[in-house]
Amino acid sequence: MYRGAVHKDGDYHRAVHVWIFAESTQQLLLQQRAVCKDSWPGLWDISSAGHVSSGDASLITAGKLFKLSSKKQFLDNVVYNNMNCLYVCRRELQEELGLTLPTDAFELLFVFLQQSVTNNGNFINNEFDDVYLVTTVAPIPLEAFTLQESEVSAVKYISIEEYKQALAKEDPHYVPNSGDGQYGQLFDIITKRYQCDVEARSLDLQKKLNRYAPISLSAELTGLSEGDKEALVLVIHAARLMDDIFHQQVWCSNPSLREWLKRRAPVSQFDNLKWLYYSINKSPWSCLDENEPFLTTADSAIKLLPEATKPVAGWKGLEYKAAFPMQKPPATNFYPPDMDKMEFELWMKGLSGDEKQDAAGFFSVIRRHSDSGSNKVAGSASDLYSVPYSQEYSSFLAKAAELLHKAGDLASSPSLKRLLHSKADAFLSNDYYESDIAWIELDSKVDITIGPYETYEDVLFGYKATFEAFIGVRDDKATAQVKLFGDHLQVLEQNLPLDAIYKSSEVISAPIRVVQLVYNSGDVKGPQTVAFNLPNDERIVNDRGTSMVMLKNVSEAKFKLILQPIADACIIKEQRELVDFDSFFTHTICHECCHGIGPHTITLPNGHKSTVRLELQELHSALEEAKADIVGLWALKFLIHKGLLPESLVKSMYVSFLAGCFRSVRFGLEEAHGKGQALQFNWLFEKGAIILHPDDAFSVDFDKIEDAVESLSRVILTTQAKGDKDAAQQLLAKYCVMTDPLKVALEKLEKVQVPVDIAPEFPVVNQLLQKK
Repeated sequence: MYRGAVHKDGDYHRAVHVWIFAESTQQLLLQQRAVCKDSWPGLWDISSAGHVSSGDASLITAGKLFKLSSKKQFLDNVVYNNMNCLYVCRRELQEELGLTLPTDAFELLFVFLQQSVTNNGNFINNEFDDVYLVTTVAPIPLEAFTLQESEVSAVKYISIEEYKQALAKEDPHYVPNSGDGQYGQLFDIITKRYQCDVEARSLDLQKKLNRYAPISLSAELTGLSEGDKEALVLVIHAARLMDDIFHQQVWCSNPSLREWLKRRAPVSQFDNLKWLYYSINKSPWSCLDENEPFLTTADSAIKLLPEATKPVAGWKGLEYKAAFPMQKPPATNFYPPDMDKMEFELWMKGLSGDEKQDAAGFFSVIRRHSDSGSNKVAGSASDLYSVPYSQEYSSFLAKAAELLHKAGDLASSPSLKRLLHSKADAFLSNDYYESDIAWIELDSKVDITIGPYETYEDVLFGYKATFEAFIGVRDDKATAQVKLFGDHLQVLEQNLPLDAIYKSSEVISAPIRVVQLVYNSGDVKGPQTVAFNLPNDERIVNDRGTSMVMLKNVSEAKFKLILQPIADACIIKEQRELVDFDSFFTHTICHECCHGIGPHTITLPNGHKSTVRLELQELHSALEEAKADIVGLWALKFLIHKGLLPESLVKSMYVSFLAGCFRSVRFGLEEAHGKGQALQFNWLFEKGAIILHPDDAFSVDFDKIEDAVESLSRVILTTQAKGDKDAAQQLLAKYCVMTDPLKVALEKLEKVQVPVDIAPEFPVVNQLLQKK
């Protein structure tokens, strides 16, 4: 619809407002509106602004945008889509000011509803403004701009204080604004950002860092052959490449931010703290704070873009601060940042069976033809297409493959040789089936896990796997002791609290390997994992089962530095002594075992085959973690009842689990493990199995805990078996919340300053690399 008609009728619509801010002078760029404009002609205004047309916005029904007469209709019909607005930002800046900027120059600050009536009632504004900030290092020379005469008469820079005063005095040369609302929010954000107390921010970052207890993890390498030690060095180098890939997977500009912060770290204590905390989180978002940003664009990388404007003699060109979203993007860098779930699902409907499998598979990213400059496939209405990991990360994977092939040649164990060579081949072919079989069957003193596995980062769908590496040395004695669990998976499956029609009769026993961790990389940000059960590929789970790796030295460190102090603070005195490492470690083993049982491949009510992961999508990870935990408790009680584990374990496993609830919830309710733990705690508390005492200490009611564990196990397993996303949503919405009892525990732990997790250091790696 014609722009003038929108304002004449007062229809709700969207627009973008772009403010350009010069960091060195603390000034905003204003444009003088052309005298021919129908509103505020000749007055000074925002740097750039423009309407979002129906062709630009992501709409439930294309063309509805300018035909809606109420705020509610507008919000009900518009799917919020940040990047389509970015397209408009870039277009308006180019057309009005002659500036050509990439998407990472634009920082979305907020969305604001602007309402006004002017021109004797002929101009009615009901406008949702997406407000963006572009931060340049210094002012852009005025002669570098190319002004669109029909829109802009001139441009100038003005300090925020001077601009505020002009607005307050209702200076007739400026578009009137109260200085509250959108403008007030903008001024407040910039002022706080640049008038911050460096000492206070440093103290805050140090406090955040102190939540991670530094610990040196060591492992005994004396039993390894010289060939294995040489292979280990090569695998460590390959593992570091997994780190490079993971940083890229988290967010498109993450690698440049990483390099900038690392380079700036020696400049000051403040810069060093930023780098140290970034290194733990591997992004500007804090894992322990619901992914709140701990950096701002003011802390970000400086990028030079000489071609952004007209050349000016003696000026090297425009330098800007690479912006990052205030909220961590749910699509991470697996999907186009402007893609929403609806667009993806509509695209999927037009794909063949194999194409769908690839698009929703673990090992591909989704990109746009329009972003890459490639042409759409003939007959396709969609701009989306799939790119295999082997192509997307080819520069890293080619190097990693070469290193793994060399390591395979040096390895002494036949099974390790097979793993390293097959994984190297998989990096290049994008087919991980054989390499994952080789990983399951690994029987070597050197234990290697490397490649794309977990899907927690894909918050949008839970489809895409992140790259990671765990390098360890097998603990033969401990591995022999845990064989019992892997051998009884079929028995556990047949006795699950789940209707018989959903149970599998072909569960394969899972090998369990206990290792001492030597090094990890890639998707190991924030809280450290103590164990993992892989692979997640349902084809392999069905054909060959899974394998478990327990990181014993990590578990020992967490128990000593975190779980024991939590028990001392939160568990009643009478039950405190029941918390012990054996119970904690045994439940961890059973947790991983229980990832391998229960529903995986399922039959839907319409008779179609699917998987739990595909049906539950972004809810799968949290529910699966809760399942493994709670069914793990059920399984321990079952094995005790069968006489396979000692009766003395019963009370200690429940109390150790309770202490562990508080440990995991501290990871935050945006994270799968924290969500899953909140679900379990709140369910058990509701059933009376967990008791909060007047002194704010907790205990387990041993008469109620067994039934409560079984009832929750049944609910989760049945939800998975049916692929019932609605039921999963309701369950998580009700129980994955920060309830008052949980707040009591977390406040106590904050007061006594118990670390939330560990920050491992690997001195063995440094020794190996120095020798090499």
